[in-house]
Amino acid sequence: MSHWLSASRHAFAKQSSSLRIELTERMSQSLSARVATIFAALIIHRPEPSATNAPELAHLVLVFHKEAKGWKIANASMSVLSRFRLPNQLLETQLAQRTQQLFSANQQLKISQEQLAQAIADHKRITDTLRKSEQHFRTMTERSVDAVWKLDDKYHFTYISPSDEKHRGYPAKEVLGQHVFELLDEQGVNAVVAAKIEREEAERRGELLTDRSFEAKLKCKDGSWIWGEIIYTPELDAQGKVIGFYGTSREITERKQMQEQIHQLAFYGPLTQLPNRHLLNERINQALALSKRKNCYGALMFVDLDNFKPINDSHGHLAGDLLLVTVGERLKAGIREIDTVARFGGDEFIVVINELSSEANTARQHAYQVAEKLRLSLAKRYQLNVNYQDQTHKYVEYCCTASIGVVLFLGEHASMDDLLKQADQAMYQAKEAGRNTIRFYNA
Repeated sequence: MSHWLSASRHAFAKQSSSLRIELTERMSQSLSARVATIFAALIIHRPEPSATNAPELAHLVLVFHKEAKGWKIANASMSVLSRFRLPNQLLETQLAQRTQQLFSANQQLKISQEQLAQAIADHKRITDTLRKSEQHFRTMTERSVDAVWKLDDKYHFTYISPSDEKHRGYPAKEVLGQHVFELLDEQGVNAVVAAKIEREEAERRGELLTDRSFEAKLKCKDGSWIWGEIIYTPELDAQGKVIGFYGTSREITERKQMQEQIHQLAFYGPLTQLPNRHLLNERINQALALSKRKNCYGALMFVDLDNFKPINDSHGHLAGDLLLVTVGERLKAGIREIDTVARFGGDEFIVVINELSSEANTARQHAYQVAEKLRLSLAKRYQLNVNYQDQTHKYVEYCCTASIGVVLFLGEHASMDDLLKQADQAMYQAKEAGRNTIRFYNA
């Protein structure tokens, strides 16, 4: 095309017998690597000038497209601006003005095209950035170990990442539209409801509560449950209204199991799985506080087996350990959930009974009934299947009774140590009375 441009003025200057075209101005511009335009100002001289056949001023626009064989004209248009019969000097002046107008229009078009090209480039850059950001977000969420999710303002799932299926077995399409309560256990539902109430109360005070977290069990597709740590925050519109929630769920089943093991080792005996002395101290203090708050008697019982040593001598410590485990099970079966059984040491056990009665005689009667029930249960014959370390087995039947000392308490009038000593004294009185019996502490 550059060759054509260099020869164009000369070519237009050629005259014919009938028509002469004069090229006065020419401008070219590349719109892209494959598209270019040429703007030209022409004076057309027709033969035998007259009033109706005067020279004409015209504008020519050519659009070139680059193809395999070179540049070709894709489009052409020409407009005749005017006819005139003017002196040569005036004609040249007017032509110069027209040319300048064409030049200015062409420059403005060039600026507009540059601005358009810049806008297109900016749009492409922003689009590429958004696409990369979206791809990065999708990669992060889909490869994350944690499940990433989003809820609407009614707590229905609108998005959940594929990692949730790895933990719970539900494909994302089966979760979308479900209410969050459908995957939480009762503890989790209560946590969501409590957080909702707390957030609404804070809103009424003009405060904003954002991040919330809790631990709960999550339902799996096979019917099992896993532990999860849920962290979420409300999504707000421009007016501060909650329009949804987004958050993550992390599977913590192994961590919860480890915590449970640590708690079990810290507060429960490894043999009987009953509370150890540390947890027993807490339970006794709680019982004293409860008794004071409700003005209601409680009881502490000291239980000691009467003839435990012979089973160790005759059948070994494994048989004795199995007997202690069975004693613990019988004691737990004879009390309520609000009461406590703990192994105090050796063949000694402590039983704490809460909320007997606010009247002393009635409380004493109720405590005696519980102690008698436990005494009769422990006096029943024990049938033990002992598995020894040398892979041998032995069936052992054994009779073992218990002496029980009981002390009543009301509020915090006595300390925990005093109660244990008093119950121990009452237990020894039961031993001296012939064993397999019950005695109350009498100051």
